[in-house]
Amino acid sequence: MEDLQPIFTTIEDLCLDSVLSSRKLFECNEGRPPPEFYESLKLKLNCKVNHEYKAARKQNDQIAAQLHQSAQEIIPKGKIDEILHKEEDQQQQQKLPSQFAKFQEKTNFTPTNTYLSNERQGQSQNDKQLVSIDPNQQKLSVMEPARLGTVLVSKIKKIIKPDWHAPWKLMRVISGHHGWVRCISVDPANQFFVTGSSDRTIKFWDLATGNLKITYTGHISTIRGVIVSPRHPYLFSCAEDKTVKCWDLEQNKMIRDYHGHLSGVYCIALHPTLDVIVTGGRDSVCRVWDIRARQQIHVLEGHTNTVDSIICQEFEPQIVSGSQDSMIRLWDISMGKCISSLTNHKKSVRSMQFHPNEYTFCSGASDNIKIWKCPEGTFLRNVSGHNAMINSISISKYNVLASAADNGSLYFWDWKSGYNYQQINTIAQPGSIAAENGIFCTTFDQSQTRFLTGECDKTIKVYKEDENATPESHPIDDFRLEFQNY
Repeated sequence: MEDLQPIFTTIEDLCLDSVLSSRKLFECNEGRPPPEFYESLKLKLNCKVNHEYKAARKQNDQIAAQLHQSAQEIIPKGKIDEILHKEEDQQQQQKLPSQFAKFQEKTNFTPTNTYLSNERQGQSQNDKQLVSIDPNQQKLSVMEPARLGTVLVSKIKKIIKPDWHAPWKLMRVISGHHGWVRCISVDPANQFFVTGSSDRTIKFWDLATGNLKITYTGHISTIRGVIVSPRHPYLFSCAEDKTVKCWDLEQNKMIRDYHGHLSGVYCIALHPTLDVIVTGGRDSVCRVWDIRARQQIHVLEGHTNTVDSIICQEFEPQIVSGSQDSMIRLWDISMGKCISSLTNHKKSVRSMQFHPNEYTFCSGASDNIKIWKCPEGTFLRNVSGHNAMINSISISKYNVLASAADNGSLYFWDWKSGYNYQQINTIAQPGSIAAENGIFCTTFDQSQTRFLTGECDKTIKVYKEDENATPESHPIDDFRLEFQNY
């Protein structure tokens, strides 16, 4: 007779099912510590402070009492109050506490040089943190609400005050293109500038007057990049028709084209010392071309999405690329390999720029503007505040950083401090809809006194610095603190 199988589920199977269902339920929190509640964390810190600094606090109170008693024996009581009031007035007039005025409004901290405990003052300071500033030692100290002691938080390493820059104002609006102005480049001699548009034409404009000089035709799709060579009488252009073209500026005709991209070419960069150009596009690769031989030197693979921006410099890393996969890659041009991959951005990197004087570069994305140190690509700091899809960034040699976005906002920053000293919202020209106020490309001219933008309303706008502006008429009321970690 065959063995009868059990009809009902055993206890072991029920326990196993329960364990599996519990694991699935809490799988998303596996490996994470339990969250700390604010009250328990506050109690823990207060106990730790009281345990570690109790002796020092008592000793300080004893020393203060002895000094106060000895001072009363020498100076009358009324005179002591007079001296204290004078000392407070002098400290308030010092430079360091005055710079903390705006800092106090932002953080609700109370800058004070001396304070007493609740028992001495007879007042309750519920749910407030008092910060003590010592202007001589440049230290910040914080006291918990429970008043269990004074804890040294950090030492001020540097107080960065922004440099003053004159604000920019609109000087000229140039019309002539019949499509979006997607790219712009200034002549190294500062005589003219070149623009490329979605109307498939390349136009040359006089920088001083804004008059049209000549128009090149040859591309059969939107032109995404133009660059004027400082070492040759050449202009290079790339477009969504998968081609890269070289134009002779003396004969005003196309002399070379470079075929190899499998899709539209979105960005182009010219090496400052070598006779090579670097292009990137929708095929997710960067291609290095020999200018004269029209041959591919390297195909730099690694990105997983469209390459939107490429920059080149003489020193390492000689090629830096940014992509819609939110990654920045640093390339070795001799080996044709990736040196480093920077993954700090969370959105597509649409624009990058090397600093003209420093060994750094800047990248712009929707999440932030980030500044990196060469050659390793070490992250230095964020420039936060431009909450839009940034299409273009430009840096002048006078430490002015400009960022332009898809919603028509144009921000000017102080490079050293990251202070946003001006915001401009561009206005779409008559005949355009309100949504056509996006800015696609920006650049400074060679003198750094003109700023040019190519926009969605088919115009080029030229900005210049306000000659009448002074530090008194446009004061700076912000600064940034750098703290030294212990």
